[in-house]
Amino acid sequence: MNAATFTPLSGLAGGALIGLASAALLLVSGRIAGVSGILGRSFFPAKGDLGWRLAFLAGLPLGAWIVGVIAPSTTALAITHSAPLLVAGGLLVGVGTQIGSGCTSGHGICGIGRGSRRSIVATAIFMGVGVATVFVVRHLLGGA
Repeated sequence: MNAATFTPLSGLAGGALIGLASAALLLVSGRIAGVSGILGRSFFPAKGDLGWRLAFLAGLPLGAWIVGVIAPSTTALAITHSAPLLVAGGLLVGVGTQIGSGCTSGHGICGIGRGSRRSIVATAIFMGVGVATVFVVRHLLGGA
């Protein structure tokens, strides 16, 4: 993937779309667009609550697929060649969302947008741990 594939403008556009979609969900239905909460509560939904959750969750990969069809160069990246590492990472994210009572979308986008102190602290911790993890993997363990 070349550096020209991603520009500040594409990041700005993506962030604006995520923000608009989150605000629309909150304004229209009073619901927070926290992916871990939407997924978790879809296993045991309240009456009449499953449809919008499934539509939201289906829209995540569907939206990525549509972008991949329209602009294939934007999706040309490999996450990892190790399936066990990918599964372990996913499980750790799941554990983290339970410990943190939410995920980066719920806290970082919706919570900060609502001025939630809890979400600001949670997001600062998410970001700090992410920075520390990249530093350890790349500089101390010699990874890519």
